[in-house]
Amino acid sequence: MAGKKVLIVYAHQEPKSFNGSLLKITVEELTKQGCSVTVSDLYAMQFEPRATRNDIVGPLHNSKAFNYGVETWEAYKRGGLSKDVVEEQKKVQEADLLIFQFPLFWFSMPAILKGWMDRVLVQGFAYDLSKAYDGGLLQHGIMHFCGVKVLEPHISYAPERVSEEKRKEMLTAWSQRLKTLWKEEPIDCSPAWYFK
Repeated sequence: MAGKKVLIVYAHQEPKSFNGSLLKITVEELTKQGCSVTVSDLYAMQFEPRATRNDIVGPLHNSKAFNYGVETWEAYKRGGLSKDVVEEQKKVQEADLLIFQFPLFWFSMPAILKGWMDRVLVQGFAYDLSKAYDGGLLQHGIMHFCGVKVLEPHISYAPERVSEEKRKEMLTAWSQRLKTLWKEEPIDCSPAWYFK
């Protein structure tokens, strides 16, 4: 979709991996569609995944007992977050579409990506905790909690265990999906059983 801005948060160490191939196809296809594509390659950037006192510039709100959530919220309100966090937040704010590209490690995202979420998606920037319990928001997961409209995940199962032909089929399936991605409707992240 011409003129749209896309941010890909990429969390894989090896550019020649299957994830690297998916990233390449994504950048090529979305660029071909006229999108402006930005990639935050967390490993290449040597992104710091640890949420620490270093994320706050200037004095702490409470210097006697460090609480990361409180301190980053207060720092966000006064413009006192570290430069690397602010740069990533700017990319998120400017994006019309946010894609997370990563392998599953122990049924979850790699630690570097979890660290990106912990450090970048802080209170004030990504969510308002005062409304967290309205409608059961805490049960919806990170993205829905932060107000992001979530599309159906695209999962390529065990690419390292299938033939080269099957991997090519997986890449083609992703490439085809990218052609119609802008027409997809968000999935419902509100399982009814949470509210019974």
